[in-house]
Amino acid sequence: MIRVGVDVGGTFTDLVLERSEAGGRQQVFTHKVSSTVADQSIGVVKGVVELCAIAGIQPAQIDTLFHGTTVATNIVIERNGAEVGMITTKGFRDILHMARHKRPHNFSLQFDVPWQSSPLIKRRNRIVVDERILPPDGRVETKLAEDQVERAAELFAERGLEAVVIGFLFSFLNNDHELRAAEIVRRVMPDAFVCASSEVVSAIREYERFSTAAMNAYIGPRTRRYLDNLQRRLVEAGVTAPVRIMQSNGGIGTVEQASRNPVGLLLSGPAGGVIGGRWTGEACDQRDIITIDIGGTSADISVIREGQLTIKNPRDTEVAHLPVLVPMIDIDAIGAGGGSIAYVDSGGAFRVGPKSAGAEPGPACYGKGGTLPTVTDAQVVLGRLDPEHFLGGGLAIDPALSEQAIRSHLADPLGLSVKDAALGVLRIINNTMALSIASNSVARGIDPRNYSLMAFGGAGPLHGVALGEIIAAKNVISPLHPGITAAMGLLVTEPRYEFTQSALTILQSGTAADFATVTAVFDKLQADAAAQLASDGIPAERQKFERIAECRYVGQGFELRVAVPDGPFTADTAGQVARAFFAVHRTEYGHAFEDQAVQMVTLRVIGSSASDTLRLPPLEKGGRRNPSEAALYARPTTFDDGATIQTPRFDRLKLRAADTVAGPAVIVQQNSTTIVPPGFIATVMKLGDLVIARAGQEG
Repeated sequence: MIRVGVDVGGTFTDLVLERSEAGGRQQVFTHKVSSTVADQSIGVVKGVVELCAIAGIQPAQIDTLFHGTTVATNIVIERNGAEVGMITTKGFRDILHMARHKRPHNFSLQFDVPWQSSPLIKRRNRIVVDERILPPDGRVETKLAEDQVERAAELFAERGLEAVVIGFLFSFLNNDHELRAAEIVRRVMPDAFVCASSEVVSAIREYERFSTAAMNAYIGPRTRRYLDNLQRRLVEAGVTAPVRIMQSNGGIGTVEQASRNPVGLLLSGPAGGVIGGRWTGEACDQRDIITIDIGGTSADISVIREGQLTIKNPRDTEVAHLPVLVPMIDIDAIGAGGGSIAYVDSGGAFRVGPKSAGAEPGPACYGKGGTLPTVTDAQVVLGRLDPEHFLGGGLAIDPALSEQAIRSHLADPLGLSVKDAALGVLRIINNTMALSIASNSVARGIDPRNYSLMAFGGAGPLHGVALGEIIAAKNVISPLHPGITAAMGLLVTEPRYEFTQSALTILQSGTAADFATVTAVFDKLQADAAAQLASDGIPAERQKFERIAECRYVGQGFELRVAVPDGPFTADTAGQVARAFFAVHRTEYGHAFEDQAVQMVTLRVIGSSASDTLRLPPLEKGGRRNPSEAALYARPTTFDDGATIQTPRFDRLKLRAADTVAGPAVIVQQNSTTIVPPGFIATVMKLGDLVIARAGQEG
C-alpha cells in the first residue's frame, strides 16, 4: 500500500509518501517544492513525481493521493471568483445586501461592509420569481412560476454568467421549488455551475443559507477547473490513484463531492495541520495542545482539548467576513510567516506583515529578485538558518542578500545595527502571533500553562520556544517532520460528511409526534450519509455515524452543538439532550439556566469511516546527551536576548529515542530547523518528535 499526502501552502507545497510492505514494515519519504501560484496543480504534480523518484517507485504504484488545498480560500480572499446569477423569491432580492442589519464595528464610520461593497452576486444579477413556501410545515402558498425561471436563465446565459444559485424562502422545509428551478436552469445553461441553497446547506436563516450557497457558486467554477486540471495532470504523469480532498471539518471527501460543494474546502489546507497536530500529540502522550502552523505566508492557530478537535459554532463560521454555514475546525489564520515583510511605515513605526513575499519572488535571501526584508531574512542574519541545510540544500540562499535588505530597509532608517533590526523583526512577529494565540486560548477560558504548544510548518520550530515562553506554555513540541505536518495529517484523517436539516422542537414540551418527526429527520440524514459513504466504496460495516443537535434557549440568537444518542428520539432522549446543552452552555459562557426551555434548531448527522492511518516505526533507544554521532559543526548564532553564541548543529535524523539535546543548539533537517535556546533541553520521543522544556522542568 502506497499513500501520498500533498498540502499546498502559499510558499511551499509539502509532500509525504508512506509505503507499507509485507511483514508490516513502514517507510516514509518526505519532500518540499515551491508552490506554483498561477496553477497549484503544476507544483503538486511536480512534487509527486519527484517524491516518487526519491522513494524509488513509479507514479502508477500510488494507491491513494490525499490533497489539502487553498484554492477555494484564495478565490474568496482575492475576490476573483465567477460571475454569479441568483434566482430568489419575489420580495427578497436584497437579502444578500441587507444581511442582518449589523455592522461589524458599530461606531466606525470608515469600516468597510464587504457584503455590500464587494458582493458575491451583483444586484443586477439577482432576479426574483413568483413562488412561496410557508412555515411551519413547508406548504406551498404560491406555485413556482417556471416560465419566469426560464426567462431568468436565458438572461443569465446572454450575460455569459458562469454560475447560478437558487435561493428560495423556507426551502429547508420544502425544497421542491428550488430543485425544480435548478433543473430548469441546468437545461437552459448546461455548462453553468448551478446549485440550490437546500443542496448546499438545508438550515434555517435565509441570509446565512443564501450567503453559503452564493459562496458555493462563486468559487465553484474555478475550484472545479482546478480539480479537473489536477486529475488530468496526475494522469498524464502516470498517477491513476483515486484523489481524496481534505475538507474544512477535518475529514476527507471525493473530488466529485468537492466539485459539487466546494464551499466545504474553505479551510482545506489548515485543517490537515490540526489533524496532524492531534496525531503527533497522541504519540507524545499530550492531549491538550495549542497548535500553530507557521508557513511562509500565514500562521494558523487552533486548540485541541482532551484530544478532541474544536469545531466552530455556526455563528462564527465565516470567511472574509461572510457567513458560511459549513462545519469548520476552529482555526484562526493571521498574516504572519517566514515570508512576512518587515518595513518602516509612513509614521516611522517598525512593522512586520501581514503582506508576504510569497513564493515569488520570496525572501531576499532566495535570490529570486526579492529586495524587501522578511522574517526568514532575519533568521538568516542571526545565524539560525544555514545555507547548506535550507530545505536540505535544495534551495540556495544568500546571507549577503538578507543583510543588505535589512540594512537598507530597516537598520539604516531606524538607526539600528543589522543584528538589532533582525532581532526586532522576530520580536514583533512573535508578539503578533502570541497575541493571536492568547485570543484563541486565554480569552476562551483556556490556561496555556496546562497546554503544550506545538509549533510546526517550515518556520514553526524556529519560533516555537520563544512563543512558548511568551504564552507560558507547559512545553513546546516540534513534530518529527515539522515542515510537512499538514501533509502527514492528510494520511491520518478519515472520510467525513455532514448532512443537516432544520427541525425546530422544544425539548421540554415536545409531543410524541414532534419527537417522531425528529427521529424521521435523523434517519433520513443518516441514510444520506450512508449513501455518500457507500458511493466512496466504504462498506456498511465500516461506516460510523454521529448525531448532533444545535440547540438554544427559546428566543436566544444562536445555537450550541450537543451530541444526541443513537436510536429513536423520545422524551427521555430530549431530557438527555437538554442536560447536555446546559453543560455545554456552562462551559462556553460560564452559566446555564436549567429552568428555561431549550429548543433544537438544526439536526446534523456526521458520517465517517475509520481509515488506514500513518504508522511510523519507533526509533532505536538512545538515551544519550548531546550525542556526538548526530553533531555536525558549530556556528555563531544570535538568540532572543541578543547574545551571540558558538552553537552546535545536530542532524535530527541521527537522533534516537530518549536522547536529549541541551541548548544552545540548532537541530537541522530537510524540511525545517528547530531552535533550542540556552537553558532549554529537547527530549526525543519514541517516534522522533521533540519535546522542549526549560532545564529541570522536562518530563
